[in-house]
Amino acid sequence: QVQLVESGGGLVQAGGSLRLSCAASGRTFSSYAMGWFRQAPGKEREFVAAISWTGGNTYADSVKGRFTISRDNAKNTVYLQMNSLKPEDTAVYYCAADTGATLFTIATMPPSYDYWGQGTQVTVSS
Repeated sequence: QVQLVESGGGLVQAGGSLRLSCAASGRTFSSYAMGWFRQAPGKEREFVAAISWTGGNTYADSVKGRFTISRDNAKNTVYLQMNSLKPEDTAVYYCAADTGATLFTIATMPPSYDYWGQGTQVTVSS
């Protein structure tokens, strides 16, 4: 069983920055691929960023160049640094763990992830 707890959301003006954190339980965190997803009201959950065991990463085109995903295996934590925020980034942000990932796996589809956090709200005002 893996528990994920997100933090760091809030209200920020357009152009501002936030850093989301996701603390994970479990002794084998370093072998999980981790992802961030978001869901805006009335929209489907969408992929934001993901990071493999080895630190390889991939991003949605909409956040590429503005967001950075990273992980600290010693702290069992994954981060999402969000810069140059836009009103369209407003959503509930979820972290997720893919405990079945292989060494270089970076999944972008929600069904690939088997554990999810409760979400943290990010609101960007114009």
